[in-house]
Amino acid sequence: METAAVYHRPDSEMAYLKDHDHFQIRLKTKHDDVVKVDLLYGDPYGTKVNEKDEGNWEHRVINMKRTYQTKEVDYWISEVTLPLRRLQYAFHIYGRDGQEYLYDDRRIYRYSESGLDKLSCFRMPYLHECDRIKTPEWVRNTVWYQIFPERFANGDKSNDPKETLAWGSKKPTPENFFGGDLQGIIDHLDYLKELGINGLYLCPIFTARSNHKYDTIDYFNVDPAFGDKETLKELIDQAHEHGMHVMLDAVFNHMGDFSMQWKDVQKYGENSRFASWFHIHSFPVSYEETDNFEFAKNLTYDVFANTPHMPKINTADPKAREYLLNVATYWIEQFDIDAWRLDVANEIDHEFWKDFYARTHALKKDFYVLGEVWHSAQEWVGHKEFDAVMNYSYTEPIIDHFVKKELTVSEMTDMLQNQLMLYRDQTNQVMFNALDTHDTARILTLCHGNKELEKQVLAFMFTQIGAPCIYYGTEVGMDGGPDPDCRKCMVWDEEQQDKEMLQFVHSLVDMRHQYSQLWSKGSLKFEKTAEQSDLIVFKREYQNVQVVAVFNTGTQPQRVTVTDNAQVISQQNITKDGQINPDGFLIIRNN
Repeated sequence: METAAVYHRPDSEMAYLKDHDHFQIRLKTKHDDVVKVDLLYGDPYGTKVNEKDEGNWEHRVINMKRTYQTKEVDYWISEVTLPLRRLQYAFHIYGRDGQEYLYDDRRIYRYSESGLDKLSCFRMPYLHECDRIKTPEWVRNTVWYQIFPERFANGDKSNDPKETLAWGSKKPTPENFFGGDLQGIIDHLDYLKELGINGLYLCPIFTARSNHKYDTIDYFNVDPAFGDKETLKELIDQAHEHGMHVMLDAVFNHMGDFSMQWKDVQKYGENSRFASWFHIHSFPVSYEETDNFEFAKNLTYDVFANTPHMPKINTADPKAREYLLNVATYWIEQFDIDAWRLDVANEIDHEFWKDFYARTHALKKDFYVLGEVWHSAQEWVGHKEFDAVMNYSYTEPIIDHFVKKELTVSEMTDMLQNQLMLYRDQTNQVMFNALDTHDTARILTLCHGNKELEKQVLAFMFTQIGAPCIYYGTEVGMDGGPDPDCRKCMVWDEEQQDKEMLQFVHSLVDMRHQYSQLWSKGSLKFEKTAEQSDLIVFKREYQNVQVVAVFNTGTQPQRVTVTDNAQVISQQNITKDGQINPDGFLIIRNN
């Protein structure tokens, strides 16, 4: 047995309090190298471990379950209950080669009966409920709908910016405006309710110069082109009445260069009262222009990416920090928002996010904090900073297999399983899963217009752990390349809408709600497949409900066997003789 591949880390996503009563423990081993793992556990004060007096270790034994298997590693998981809320534990590992080992906090060594009396156990001295990572229950059962406000609907022409174009009359650019606003969203809440949406994610709505509003000028006011505070309050109140939660988008990494604070720095330099609010290397602040509006050289201050128009905020500065924290709480206290999505969240210091989390959750215990992090995010979600992140690291392998054909089935499922093991279960359950957003090409365009393929990959996402999100217009067949083409005007002309796609997405949302506990809390088990297989098979199970899903991502029909008592939940491209054609899938419930 390859002992160097055995890995466990206490007080992490590998050993944590899952809920008030259950403590989950995970162990990683080399794939197919171990046939059995026993978890040895007990109470630190009720045993003879590490004590001089005589007697064997009074412990309990539970057989760990091999839950996930990849080409390289296996993950073993067990959950225990702790009446006294303290724990010590070790692992008894049975190798495929017949060797047995004990693994404790200090070492891994050959098993012996006498070794049980010498264990230096992993310990959780006391499990404080206040330390447990808690995530909002409502998010687990949410289907999100992302709206780019300037392009969703023009409900009030009186607030249109100058030179506003007729709706959808031209291709979107970084500079043009079409008049989308908050009233337009209000006008279509019934449409979203009918679709089954119960979570609205709005891209920034605060005063800014651009059409995307990620260059904030005033964090305490609604952009005049979108309406006013009264309109926003009406939108949130009506959304709540429709059973929808509302998430606003905040940009705390940087400000727009038209903000009062940055203007003051430009005017007064190092004597500005806001000089310490930014990461400035020398005064006066300056940069060298290039042909690209978003790119500058020789900047004397830090910015988002390379754009001189978004100076980076120094969130460690006490006054800047307090200003932004007041922004965070203001929109909760005054408008009753339910969540913040945080732009470029990984570029801000951890201490700020800890304060942010504490302030927002002091106002709403079930508040949802979502960070934009495109990579592994244990440092944010493993502490009380974010409840979840935009789960690009999970959905990108899905696109790479289904759409781009760059990953095999086993490569994709390996990546998905590894990704799930980066986080606690309660974190995975509220991850924000999206196939496309305002920052990426639309999924239909990635599928080269193949709507059957688009339906297949949407269905796969809706059956995964985490909360799915629909980017506005996907449900009516909208396409679009990378930014800014992915920000086209919403298609409201019913003659131009893809009604079949709308009905399909509606059915996915219904399926998600009908089996909400299964999708949000149920186990996920991928069946092992041959290396060249184009068939994805997995089970989702929760309590007495089991769902089996099969997806054909190859070029040839695939035959599957369905039991007589199985109930079809959703399907596509299934032949009369029971074969799944390419771009097809079958989702059944076993009764």
